[in-house]
Amino acid sequence: MHNLILFSPLDQFEVSNIIGLTSKLLGIFNFSITNYGLYIIFVIVTVVGIHFYGNNESTLIPNKWSIALEASFATLSNIVRSQIGSLNETYLPFIYAIFWFVLIGNLISNVPYSFAVNASAIGCLGFSFMIFIGVTILALYLHKIKFFSFFIPGGTPIYLVPLLVLIELISYCARAISLGVRLFANLTAGHALVKILAGFIYKFFTNSIGIAIIALIPF
Repeated sequence: MHNLILFSPLDQFEVSNIIGLTSKLLGIFNFSITNYGLYIIFVIVTVVGIHFYGNNESTLIPNKWSIALEASFATLSNIVRSQIGSLNETYLPFIYAIFWFVLIGNLISNVPYSFAVNASAIGCLGFSFMIFIGVTILALYLHKIKFFSFFIPGGTPIYLVPLLVLIELISYCARAISLGVRLFANLTAGHALVKILAGFIYKFFTNSIGIAIIALIPF
């Protein structure tokens, strides 16, 4: 029991090696599986398993999982269509995959003593920077030099153009950080708060039977 209790609210976010292999062939080769990597595998296997189980291609009557997946796909399709327009089907698979990865990662992290995948700054910022760079390259490829005209609002006086372009460019680049920080900061704060409250409730349970019964309410 002593090893199961996390004495610091931030201990649950520490990345540690589970399996490590070091070889001196071709230099120093180090292969290791961390708790972060292990839960990434859990998330991917769960997402693939849910969609494999909800596959409706071989049955006439869809099951509940298939109906739920179709509903989630239709909802995401409507959201992406409202944001992107007629080209939504090109980017929908990528957005759909990220949605399910974040969703299942958040649900698995609710299991006690599990690792919160999306509370990792590396993972969330990696997603946000990857999407930011991809969108920028795609925009430059499609719009060429016209891409920079999007940083100038319509009807802007010519003497304000340099200042507004600088402000809009900083705002555009800041999205790569803000979108990643928004996810992992909220999850980190939430999990840390739950750990702190759970520590208080645990002490209530160890005092007396009367206090333990009262502690069942917040528990």
